[in-house]
Amino acid sequence: MLSLKRLNRCLASLCLIVLAALSAGSTQAQSVSETIPALYDASLSDLRDAVAALVASGEDEALPILSALGGGILHESDTGGIFIETGRNQYVDALTGEPADLDITGDMSVIRINNSLRRDIAAAIGSLTLMSENPITRRAAAQQMISSPNAGNLELLETAIEAETDVGVRAIMEQARAATLLETDIEGDVFEEAVDTIAARGDRTALSILNSARGGASEEQRASLDAGIEQINQSLALWSVGQNIWYGLSLGSVLLLAAIGLAITFGVMGVINMAHGEMVMLGAYVTFVVQEVIRTTNPALFDYSLAIAIPTAFLVTAMIGIAIERGIIRWLYGRPLETLLATWGLSLIIQQGVRTIFGATNREVGNPGWMSGAFELGGLGITWNRMWIVVFAILVFAMLLFVLNRTPLGLQMRAVTQNRRIASVMGIRTPWVDAMTFGLGSGVAGLAGVALSQIDNVSPNLGQGYIIDSFMVVVFGGVGNLWGTLVGALTLGIANKFLEPYAGAVLAKILILVLIILFIQRRPRGLFALKGRAVDA
Repeated sequence: MLSLKRLNRCLASLCLIVLAALSAGSTQAQSVSETIPALYDASLSDLRDAVAALVASGEDEALPILSALGGGILHESDTGGIFIETGRNQYVDALTGEPADLDITGDMSVIRINNSLRRDIAAAIGSLTLMSENPITRRAAAQQMISSPNAGNLELLETAIEAETDVGVRAIMEQARAATLLETDIEGDVFEEAVDTIAARGDRTALSILNSARGGASEEQRASLDAGIEQINQSLALWSVGQNIWYGLSLGSVLLLAAIGLAITFGVMGVINMAHGEMVMLGAYVTFVVQEVIRTTNPALFDYSLAIAIPTAFLVTAMIGIAIERGIIRWLYGRPLETLLATWGLSLIIQQGVRTIFGATNREVGNPGWMSGAFELGGLGITWNRMWIVVFAILVFAMLLFVLNRTPLGLQMRAVTQNRRIASVMGIRTPWVDAMTFGLGSGVAGLAGVALSQIDNVSPNLGQGYIIDSFMVVVFGGVGNLWGTLVGALTLGIANKFLEPYAGAVLAKILILVLIILFIQRRPRGLFALKGRAVDA
Protein backbone atom coordinates (compact mmCIF):
# COMPACT_ATOMS: atom_id res chain seq x y z
CA MET A 1 0.00 0.00 0.00
CA LEU A 2 2.90 2.36 0.83
CA SER A 3 4.27 3.89 -2.43
CA LEU A 4 7.98 4.71 -2.92
CA LYS A 5 7.22 8.46 -2.89
CA ARG A 6 5.29 8.18 0.36
CA LEU A 7 8.04 6.01 1.88
CA ASN A 8 10.66 8.63 1.05
CA ARG A 9 8.46 11.31 2.62
CA CYS A 10 8.00 9.27 5.79
CA LEU A 11 11.73 8.54 6.04
CA ALA A 12 12.53 12.25 5.67
CA SER A 13 10.13 13.18 8.47
CA LEU A 14 11.47 10.35 10.63
CA CYS A 15 15.03 11.51 10.03
CA LEU A 16 14.07 15.02 11.15
CA ILE A 17 12.57 13.73 14.39
CA VAL A 18 15.56 11.45 15.02
CA LEU A 19 17.90 14.35 14.36
CA ALA A 20 15.96 16.49 16.84
CA ALA A 21 16.15 13.71 19.41
CA LEU A 22 19.90 13.35 18.91
CA SER A 23 20.30 17.07 19.26
CA ALA A 24 18.28 17.01 22.47
CA GLY A 25 20.45 14.21 23.80
CA SER A 26 23.70 16.06 23.18
CA THR A 27 25.56 17.91 25.89
CA GLN A 28 23.36 20.99 25.60
CA ALA A 29 20.56 21.72 23.12
CA GLN A 30 20.67 25.09 21.41
CA SER A 31 18.13 27.65 22.56
CA VAL A 32 15.82 29.47 20.14
CA SER A 33 17.84 32.68 20.48
CA GLU A 34 21.01 30.76 19.53
CA THR A 35 19.32 29.03 16.57
CA ILE A 36 17.67 32.05 14.92
CA PRO A 37 20.91 33.52 13.47
CA ALA A 38 21.44 30.22 11.61
CA LEU A 39 18.31 30.95 9.54
CA TYR A 40 19.92 33.96 7.86
CA ASP A 41 21.09 33.29 4.27
CA ALA A 42 20.84 29.56 4.98
CA SER A 43 20.79 26.75 2.43
CA LEU A 44 18.02 24.15 2.49
CA SER A 45 20.35 21.78 4.34
CA ASP A 46 21.14 24.46 6.93
CA LEU A 47 17.43 25.27 7.28
CA ARG A 48 16.70 21.60 7.94
CA ASP A 49 19.34 21.57 10.69
CA ALA A 50 17.88 24.79 12.14
CA VAL A 51 14.39 23.27 12.20
CA ALA A 52 15.73 20.24 14.05
CA ALA A 53 17.48 22.54 16.54
CA LEU A 54 14.26 24.52 17.13
CA VAL A 55 12.40 21.28 17.84
CA ALA A 56 15.17 20.09 20.17
CA SER A 57 15.06 23.36 22.12
CA GLY A 58 11.56 22.52 23.35
CA GLU A 59 10.87 26.24 23.91
CA ASP A 60 7.45 27.81 23.26
CA GLU A 61 9.05 30.52 21.11
CA ALA A 62 10.00 27.90 18.51
CA LEU A 63 6.39 27.24 17.45
CA PRO A 64 5.52 30.64 15.87
CA ILE A 65 8.88 30.68 14.09
CA LEU A 66 8.31 27.23 12.59
CA SER A 67 4.74 28.19 11.65
CA ALA A 68 5.97 31.36 9.93
CA LEU A 69 8.70 29.46 8.07
CA GLY A 70 6.24 26.82 6.87
CA GLY A 71 3.66 29.48 5.96
CA GLY A 72 6.08 31.54 3.88
CA ILE A 73 5.95 34.64 6.09
CA LEU A 74 9.38 34.37 7.74
CA HIS A 75 11.72 37.05 6.32
CA GLU A 76 15.35 38.04 6.61
CA SER A 77 16.52 41.65 6.49
CA ASP A 78 19.54 43.22 4.87
CA THR A 79 21.04 43.71 8.31
CA GLY A 80 20.82 40.00 9.22
CA GLY A 81 17.69 40.02 11.37
CA ILE A 82 14.86 37.46 11.18
CA PHE A 83 11.30 38.82 11.15
CA ILE A 84 7.72 37.52 10.85
CA GLU A 85 5.36 39.28 8.45
CA THR A 86 2.12 40.37 10.16
CA GLY A 87 0.62 42.49 7.37
CA ARG A 88 1.42 44.50 4.29
CA ASN A 89 4.92 45.96 4.93
CA GLN A 90 4.50 45.14 8.62
CA TYR A 91 6.97 42.88 10.45
CA VAL A 92 7.84 41.87 14.00
CA ASP A 93 11.08 40.48 15.37
CA ALA A 94 10.88 36.67 15.31
CA LEU A 95 12.33 36.37 18.82
CA THR A 96 11.13 39.44 20.75
CA GLY A 97 7.90 40.23 18.87
CA GLU A 98 8.88 43.91 18.66
CA PRO A 99 7.70 45.80 15.51
CA ALA A 100 10.40 46.23 12.91
CA ASP A 101 11.60 49.68 11.78
CA LEU A 102 12.15 49.28 8.04
CA ASP A 103 14.36 52.37 7.93
CA ILE A 104 16.81 50.51 10.19
CA THR A 105 16.38 46.91 9.08
CA GLY A 106 16.39 47.64 5.37
CA ASP A 107 14.64 45.53 2.74
CA MET A 108 13.00 42.24 3.64
CA SER A 109 13.16 39.01 1.64
CA VAL A 110 11.20 35.83 2.35
CA ILE A 111 13.11 32.73 3.47
CA ARG A 112 12.21 30.20 0.79
CA ILE A 113 11.78 26.47 1.37
CA ASN A 114 10.76 23.52 -0.80
CA ASN A 115 7.85 21.10 -0.38
CA SER A 116 9.98 18.46 1.31
CA LEU A 117 11.14 20.87 4.02
CA ARG A 118 7.58 22.21 4.35
CA ARG A 119 6.36 18.70 5.18
CA ASP A 120 9.17 18.28 7.67
CA ILE A 121 8.18 21.55 9.32
CA ALA A 122 4.58 20.37 9.60
CA ALA A 123 5.83 17.21 11.34
CA ALA A 124 8.03 19.31 13.62
CA ILE A 125 5.10 21.54 14.58
CA GLY A 126 3.07 18.45 15.34
CA SER A 127 5.80 17.10 17.58
CA LEU A 128 5.97 20.36 19.53
CA THR A 129 2.23 20.82 19.97
CA LEU A 130 1.36 17.17 20.58
CA MET A 131 3.39 17.15 23.80
CA SER A 132 2.19 20.59 24.94
CA GLU A 133 0.95 21.10 28.49
CA ASN A 134 -2.22 22.73 27.12
CA PRO A 135 -4.90 20.10 26.27
CA ILE A 136 -6.47 22.42 23.69
CA THR A 137 -3.14 22.62 21.88
CA ARG A 138 -2.71 18.84 22.02
CA ARG A 139 -6.23 18.34 20.68
CA ALA A 140 -5.58 20.73 17.77
CA ALA A 141 -2.30 18.96 16.95
CA ALA A 142 -4.00 15.56 16.92
CA GLN A 143 -6.79 16.91 14.71
CA GLN A 144 -4.16 18.24 12.29
CA MET A 145 -2.50 14.81 12.16
CA ILE A 146 -5.88 13.25 11.32
CA SER A 147 -6.32 15.66 8.42
CA SER A 148 -2.73 15.16 7.22
CA PRO A 149 -1.57 11.70 8.35
CA ASN A 150 2.17 11.09 8.11
CA ALA A 151 3.78 7.75 8.93
CA GLY A 152 6.76 9.61 10.39
CA ASN A 153 4.55 10.72 13.30
CA LEU A 154 3.57 7.18 14.36
CA GLU A 155 6.19 6.75 17.10
CA LEU A 156 5.45 10.23 18.42
CA LEU A 157 1.71 9.45 18.56
CA GLU A 158 2.34 6.21 20.43
CA THR A 159 4.35 8.09 23.05
CA ALA A 160 1.74 10.85 23.33
CA ILE A 161 -1.12 8.36 23.73
CA GLU A 162 0.65 6.58 26.57
CA ALA A 163 1.24 9.88 28.37
CA GLU A 164 -2.20 11.40 27.72
CA THR A 165 -4.55 11.73 30.70
CA ASP A 166 -7.43 13.64 29.06
CA VAL A 167 -9.98 11.09 27.77
CA GLY A 168 -11.25 13.30 24.93
CA VAL A 169 -7.77 14.22 23.69
CA ARG A 170 -6.66 10.59 23.96
CA ALA A 171 -9.57 9.47 21.74
CA ILE A 172 -8.56 11.99 19.06
CA MET A 173 -4.92 10.88 19.29
CA GLU A 174 -6.04 7.28 18.78
CA GLN A 175 -7.95 8.38 15.69
CA ALA A 176 -4.80 10.14 14.45
CA ARG A 177 -2.85 6.93 15.11
CA ALA A 178 -5.41 4.90 13.14
CA ALA A 179 -5.28 7.35 10.22
CA THR A 180 -1.48 7.16 10.29
CA LEU A 181 -1.50 3.34 10.37
CA LEU A 182 -3.66 3.28 7.25
CA GLU A 183 -0.80 5.07 5.49
CA THR A 184 1.47 2.08 6.16
CA ASP A 185 1.51 -1.62 5.21
CA ILE A 186 -0.59 -3.08 7.99
CA GLU A 187 -2.77 -6.17 7.80
CA GLY A 188 -5.02 -8.39 9.88
CA ASP A 189 -6.50 -7.26 13.17
CA VAL A 190 -4.45 -4.09 13.29
CA PHE A 191 -5.93 -2.99 9.96
CA GLU A 192 -9.48 -3.88 11.02
CA GLU A 193 -9.07 -1.98 14.29
CA ALA A 194 -7.76 1.10 12.46
CA VAL A 195 -10.70 1.04 10.02
CA ASP A 196 -13.22 0.67 12.88
CA THR A 197 -11.64 3.58 14.76
CA ILE A 198 -11.85 5.88 11.75
CA ALA A 199 -15.36 4.70 10.84
CA ALA A 200 -16.52 5.46 14.39
CA ARG A 201 -15.45 9.08 13.87
CA GLY A 202 -18.20 9.32 11.24
CA ASP A 203 -17.36 12.66 9.58
CA ARG A 204 -16.19 13.69 6.12
CA THR A 205 -12.54 13.64 7.16
CA ALA A 206 -12.95 9.99 8.13
CA LEU A 207 -14.67 9.29 4.82
CA SER A 208 -11.77 10.87 2.94
CA ILE A 209 -9.23 8.78 4.89
CA LEU A 210 -10.99 5.49 4.12
CA ASN A 211 -11.48 6.37 0.46
CA SER A 212 -7.78 7.24 0.21
CA ALA A 213 -6.76 3.96 1.85
CA ARG A 214 -9.01 2.00 -0.50
CA GLY A 215 -6.86 2.80 -3.51
CA GLY A 216 -3.92 0.61 -2.49
CA ALA A 217 -5.78 -1.99 -0.42
CA SER A 218 -6.20 -5.69 -1.14
CA GLU A 219 -9.60 -7.22 -1.95
CA GLU A 220 -10.06 -8.40 1.64
CA GLN A 221 -9.10 -5.00 3.00
CA ARG A 222 -11.43 -3.26 0.55
CA ALA A 223 -14.36 -5.19 1.97
CA SER A 224 -13.62 -3.80 5.44
CA LEU A 225 -13.06 -0.32 4.05
CA ASP A 226 -16.34 -0.46 2.10
CA ALA A 227 -18.20 -1.47 5.26
CA GLY A 228 -16.64 1.46 7.11
CA ILE A 229 -17.47 3.84 4.26
CA GLU A 230 -21.10 2.67 4.26
CA GLN A 231 -21.29 3.20 8.02
CA ILE A 232 -19.96 6.74 7.65
CA ASN A 233 -22.37 7.53 4.79
CA GLN A 234 -25.32 6.45 6.93
CA SER A 235 -24.10 8.59 9.80
CA LEU A 236 -23.58 11.59 7.49
CA ALA A 237 -27.10 11.17 6.08
CA LEU A 238 -28.59 11.39 9.58
CA TRP A 239 -26.48 14.39 10.49
CA SER A 240 -27.44 16.01 7.18
CA VAL A 241 -31.09 15.82 8.21
CA GLY A 242 -30.19 17.37 11.56
CA GLN A 243 -28.18 20.09 9.82
CA ASN A 244 -31.14 20.95 7.57
CA ILE A 245 -33.39 21.16 10.63
CA TRP A 246 -30.91 23.55 12.26
CA TYR A 247 -30.72 25.67 9.09
CA GLY A 248 -34.54 25.69 9.03
CA LEU A 249 -34.73 26.78 12.68
CA SER A 250 -32.18 29.50 11.98
CA LEU A 251 -34.14 30.76 8.96
CA GLY A 252 -37.38 30.41 10.93
CA SER A 253 -36.02 32.60 13.74
CA VAL A 254 -35.14 35.30 11.20
CA LEU A 255 -38.62 35.08 9.65
CA LEU A 256 -40.16 35.21 13.13
CA LEU A 257 -38.32 38.43 13.98
CA ALA A 258 -39.26 39.98 10.65
CA ALA A 259 -42.94 38.90 10.76
CA ILE A 260 -43.94 39.18 14.41
CA GLY A 261 -44.24 42.97 14.34
CA LEU A 262 -46.33 42.73 11.17
CA ALA A 263 -48.58 40.16 12.85
CA ILE A 264 -49.31 42.64 15.64
CA THR A 265 -50.20 45.61 13.40
CA PHE A 266 -52.05 43.49 10.85
CA GLY A 267 -54.01 41.66 13.54
CA VAL A 268 -55.02 44.66 15.68
CA MET A 269 -55.41 47.36 13.04
CA GLY A 270 -56.04 45.40 9.85
CA VAL A 271 -53.39 47.53 8.11
CA ILE A 272 -51.38 46.08 5.23
CA ASN A 273 -48.10 47.87 5.95
CA MET A 274 -45.84 47.63 2.91
CA ALA A 275 -43.27 49.82 4.70
CA HIS A 276 -42.69 47.18 7.38
CA GLY A 277 -39.54 45.95 5.62
CA GLU A 278 -38.13 49.47 5.76
CA MET A 279 -38.50 49.45 9.56
CA VAL A 280 -36.31 46.34 9.52
CA MET A 281 -33.82 48.15 7.30
CA LEU A 282 -33.78 51.21 9.57
CA GLY A 283 -33.01 48.98 12.56
CA ALA A 284 -29.98 47.61 10.69
CA TYR A 285 -28.78 51.13 9.86
CA VAL A 286 -29.18 52.20 13.49
CA THR A 287 -26.83 49.31 14.36
CA PHE A 288 -24.37 50.58 11.74
CA VAL A 289 -24.48 54.12 13.16
CA VAL A 290 -24.01 52.87 16.74
CA GLN A 291 -20.96 50.83 15.71
CA GLU A 292 -19.46 53.76 13.79
CA VAL A 293 -19.84 56.04 16.82
CA ILE A 294 -18.22 53.40 19.05
CA ARG A 295 -15.35 52.88 16.57
CA THR A 296 -14.53 56.59 16.53
CA THR A 297 -15.08 57.39 20.22
CA ASN A 298 -14.36 54.27 22.29
CA PRO A 299 -13.35 51.14 20.32
CA ALA A 300 -13.03 49.16 23.58
CA LEU A 301 -16.85 49.12 23.78
CA PHE A 302 -17.28 47.40 20.41
CA ASP A 303 -18.21 44.05 21.95
CA TYR A 304 -21.10 45.86 23.68
CA SER A 305 -22.29 47.59 20.50
CA LEU A 306 -25.30 45.31 20.04
CA ALA A 307 -26.39 45.81 23.64
CA ILE A 308 -26.48 49.54 22.87
CA ALA A 309 -28.01 49.11 19.40
CA ILE A 310 -30.96 46.95 20.53
CA PRO A 311 -32.78 49.56 22.69
CA THR A 312 -31.70 52.37 20.36
CA ALA A 313 -33.11 50.64 17.27
CA PHE A 314 -36.33 49.80 19.08
CA LEU A 315 -36.91 53.41 20.21
CA VAL A 316 -35.99 54.96 16.84
CA THR A 317 -38.19 52.67 14.74
CA ALA A 318 -41.03 52.78 17.29
CA MET A 319 -41.09 56.58 17.18
CA ILE A 320 -41.02 56.52 13.38
CA GLY A 321 -43.87 53.99 13.41
CA ILE A 322 -45.98 56.17 15.72
CA ALA A 323 -45.33 59.18 13.46
CA ILE A 324 -46.40 57.16 10.40
CA GLU A 325 -49.60 56.03 12.09
CA ARG A 326 -50.48 59.52 13.33
CA GLY A 327 -49.54 61.25 10.07
CA ILE A 328 -50.74 58.80 7.40
CA ILE A 329 -52.35 55.55 8.51
CA ARG A 330 -55.11 56.97 10.76
CA TRP A 331 -56.67 58.82 7.84
CA LEU A 332 -56.97 55.63 5.81
CA TYR A 333 -58.67 53.15 8.18
CA GLY A 334 -61.27 51.07 6.38
CA ARG A 335 -59.63 51.74 3.01
CA PRO A 336 -57.20 48.83 2.55
CA LEU A 337 -56.23 49.61 -1.05
CA GLU A 338 -55.32 53.21 -0.27
CA THR A 339 -53.42 52.06 2.83
CA LEU A 340 -51.44 49.55 0.79
CA LEU A 341 -50.54 52.15 -1.87
CA ALA A 342 -49.66 54.80 0.74
CA THR A 343 -47.35 52.51 2.72
CA TRP A 344 -45.77 51.22 -0.51
CA GLY A 345 -45.03 54.79 -1.59
CA LEU A 346 -43.70 55.52 1.89
CA SER A 347 -41.34 52.53 1.62
CA LEU A 348 -39.87 53.99 -1.59
CA ILE A 349 -39.41 57.37 0.08
CA ILE A 350 -37.61 55.81 3.06
CA GLN A 351 -35.37 53.76 0.78
CA GLN A 352 -34.40 56.83 -1.24
CA GLY A 353 -33.80 58.83 1.93
CA VAL A 354 -31.42 56.16 3.23
CA ARG A 355 -29.62 56.11 -0.15
CA THR A 356 -29.19 59.87 0.03
CA ILE A 357 -27.79 59.79 3.58
CA PHE A 358 -25.74 56.58 3.60
CA GLY A 359 -25.24 55.82 -0.10
CA ALA A 360 -26.47 52.91 -2.20
CA THR A 361 -23.60 50.54 -1.39
CA ASN A 362 -23.59 47.95 1.38
CA ARG A 363 -22.45 49.11 4.80
CA GLU A 364 -20.22 47.02 7.03
CA VAL A 365 -21.65 45.96 10.38
CA GLY A 366 -19.17 43.93 12.40
CA ASN A 367 -19.76 40.90 14.58
CA PRO A 368 -18.74 41.27 18.23
CA GLY A 369 -16.18 38.74 19.39
CA TRP A 370 -18.78 36.62 21.17
CA MET A 371 -20.78 36.28 17.93
CA SER A 372 -17.84 35.35 15.70
CA GLY A 373 -16.72 31.88 14.70
CA ALA A 374 -18.45 28.54 14.88
CA PHE A 375 -18.48 25.31 16.84
CA GLU A 376 -19.41 21.68 16.22
CA LEU A 377 -22.14 19.83 18.07
CA GLY A 378 -21.80 16.19 17.11
CA GLY A 379 -21.96 16.33 13.32
CA LEU A 380 -23.63 19.76 13.23
CA GLY A 381 -21.78 22.90 12.25
CA ILE A 382 -23.26 25.86 14.15
CA THR A 383 -22.15 29.48 13.81
CA TRP A 384 -22.29 31.64 16.93
CA ASN A 385 -24.11 34.51 15.22
CA ARG A 386 -26.96 32.25 14.05
CA MET A 387 -27.24 30.62 17.44
CA TRP A 388 -27.49 33.96 19.24
CA ILE A 389 -30.12 35.15 16.75
CA VAL A 390 -32.23 32.08 17.59
CA VAL A 391 -31.87 32.90 21.30
CA PHE A 392 -32.69 36.56 20.60
CA ALA A 393 -35.83 35.61 18.65
CA ILE A 394 -37.02 33.45 21.56
CA LEU A 395 -36.47 36.32 24.02
CA VAL A 396 -38.33 38.82 21.81
CA PHE A 397 -41.21 36.37 21.43
CA ALA A 398 -41.37 35.81 25.20
CA MET A 399 -41.33 39.56 25.90
CA LEU A 400 -44.18 40.16 23.44
CA LEU A 401 -46.21 37.40 25.08
CA PHE A 402 -45.66 39.12 28.42
CA VAL A 403 -46.71 42.51 27.01
CA LEU A 404 -49.87 41.10 25.43
CA ASN A 405 -50.94 38.95 28.38
CA ARG A 406 -49.66 40.77 31.47
CA THR A 407 -49.86 44.51 30.77
CA PRO A 408 -52.75 47.01 30.40
CA LEU A 409 -51.61 47.84 26.87
CA GLY A 410 -51.72 44.16 25.92
CA LEU A 411 -55.21 43.77 27.40
CA GLN A 412 -56.47 46.76 25.43
CA MET A 413 -54.80 45.52 22.24
CA ARG A 414 -56.52 42.13 22.59
CA ALA A 415 -59.85 43.84 23.26
CA VAL A 416 -59.54 46.04 20.16
CA THR A 417 -58.52 43.00 18.10
CA GLN A 418 -61.62 41.03 19.13
CA ASN A 419 -64.19 43.86 18.85
CA ARG A 420 -63.10 47.43 18.17
CA ARG A 421 -66.54 49.02 18.65
CA ILE A 422 -67.29 47.37 21.99
CA ALA A 423 -63.77 48.21 23.20
CA SER A 424 -64.39 51.86 22.32
CA VAL A 425 -67.76 51.83 24.12
CA MET A 426 -66.03 50.41 27.22
CA GLY A 427 -63.79 53.48 27.34
CA ILE A 428 -60.66 52.20 25.60
CA ARG A 429 -59.05 54.93 23.51
CA THR A 430 -58.75 52.96 20.29
CA PRO A 431 -56.77 55.67 18.43
CA TRP A 432 -54.15 55.61 21.21
CA VAL A 433 -54.07 51.79 21.10
CA ASP A 434 -53.62 51.95 17.32
CA ALA A 435 -50.67 54.33 17.65
CA MET A 436 -49.00 52.27 20.39
CA THR A 437 -49.63 49.05 18.45
CA PHE A 438 -48.09 50.43 15.28
CA GLY A 439 -45.15 51.75 17.29
CA LEU A 440 -44.68 48.38 19.01
CA GLY A 441 -44.80 46.51 15.69
CA SER A 442 -42.32 48.93 14.11
CA GLY A 443 -40.02 48.72 17.15
CA VAL A 444 -39.94 44.91 16.93
CA ALA A 445 -39.13 45.26 13.22
CA GLY A 446 -36.19 47.45 14.25
CA LEU A 447 -35.00 44.65 16.56
CA ALA A 448 -35.19 42.29 13.58
CA GLY A 449 -32.93 44.71 11.70
CA VAL A 450 -30.33 44.55 14.48
CA ALA A 451 -30.28 40.76 14.19
CA LEU A 452 -30.22 40.74 10.39
CA SER A 453 -27.29 43.17 10.34
CA GLN A 454 -25.16 40.32 11.71
CA ILE A 455 -25.93 37.87 8.89
CA ASP A 456 -27.02 39.93 5.87
CA ASN A 457 -25.83 42.89 3.83
CA VAL A 458 -26.94 46.23 5.25
CA SER A 459 -28.28 48.16 2.27
CA PRO A 460 -31.37 50.24 1.39
CA ASN A 461 -32.93 47.10 -0.11
CA LEU A 462 -32.53 44.94 3.00
CA GLY A 463 -36.21 45.02 3.98
CA GLN A 464 -37.50 44.14 0.52
CA GLY A 465 -36.07 40.65 0.84
CA TYR A 466 -38.22 39.87 3.88
CA ILE A 467 -41.56 41.66 3.40
CA ILE A 468 -43.10 38.94 1.21
CA ASP A 469 -41.88 36.16 3.49
CA SER A 470 -43.26 38.06 6.48
CA PHE A 471 -46.73 38.26 4.94
CA MET A 472 -46.61 34.56 4.09
CA VAL A 473 -45.76 33.72 7.72
CA VAL A 474 -48.56 35.90 9.07
CA VAL A 475 -51.20 34.55 6.68
CA PHE A 476 -50.12 30.94 7.19
CA GLY A 477 -49.94 31.14 11.00
CA GLY A 478 -53.08 33.19 11.51
CA VAL A 479 -53.48 36.95 11.49
CA GLY A 480 -52.76 38.56 14.85
CA ASN A 481 -51.81 35.34 16.65
CA LEU A 482 -48.27 35.22 18.05
CA TRP A 483 -48.23 31.44 18.47
CA GLY A 484 -49.42 31.09 14.89
CA THR A 485 -46.59 33.38 13.75
CA LEU A 486 -44.07 31.24 15.67
CA VAL A 487 -45.32 27.96 14.23
CA GLY A 488 -45.67 29.46 10.74
CA ALA A 489 -42.13 30.90 10.74
CA LEU A 490 -40.49 27.68 11.92
CA THR A 491 -42.58 25.52 9.59
CA LEU A 492 -41.79 27.64 6.52
CA GLY A 493 -38.12 27.90 7.48
CA ILE A 494 -37.64 24.14 7.87
CA ALA A 495 -39.72 23.30 4.78
CA ASN A 496 -37.73 25.79 2.72
CA LYS A 497 -34.37 24.34 3.78
CA PHE A 498 -35.47 20.78 3.00
CA LEU A 499 -36.71 21.81 -0.46
CA GLU A 500 -33.66 23.91 -1.41
CA PRO A 501 -31.22 20.99 -2.04
CA TYR A 502 -33.66 19.45 -4.53
CA ALA A 503 -35.39 22.43 -6.12
CA GLY A 504 -33.01 25.35 -5.62
CA ALA A 505 -33.58 28.50 -3.57
CA VAL A 506 -35.93 30.27 -6.02
CA LEU A 507 -38.08 27.27 -6.93
CA ALA A 508 -38.29 26.28 -3.24
CA LYS A 509 -39.85 29.66 -2.41
CA ILE A 510 -42.28 29.29 -5.30
CA LEU A 511 -43.31 25.84 -4.06
CA ILE A 512 -43.79 27.20 -0.53
CA LEU A 513 -45.99 29.98 -1.89
CA VAL A 514 -48.09 27.52 -3.88
CA LEU A 515 -48.52 25.29 -0.82
CA ILE A 516 -49.62 28.28 1.28
CA ILE A 517 -52.19 29.27 -1.37
CA LEU A 518 -53.59 25.73 -1.37
CA PHE A 519 -53.62 25.72 2.44
CA ILE A 520 -55.55 28.97 2.86
CA GLN A 521 -58.13 27.70 0.38
CA ARG A 522 -59.04 25.19 3.09
CA ARG A 523 -58.28 27.36 6.13
CA PRO A 524 -58.64 31.03 5.14
CA ARG A 525 -57.82 32.23 8.68
CA GLY A 526 -54.58 30.28 8.95
CA LEU A 527 -53.40 27.71 11.47
CA PHE A 528 -54.56 29.60 14.56
CA ALA A 529 -57.66 31.67 13.77
CA LEU A 530 -58.57 34.56 16.05
CA LYS A 531 -61.88 34.39 17.89
CA GLY A 532 -64.28 37.23 18.64
CA ARG A 533 -67.54 38.69 17.42
CA ALA A 534 -65.93 41.23 15.13
CA VAL A 535 -63.58 38.60 13.74
CA ASP A 536 -66.36 36.08 13.19
CA ALA A 537 -68.39 38.72 11.45
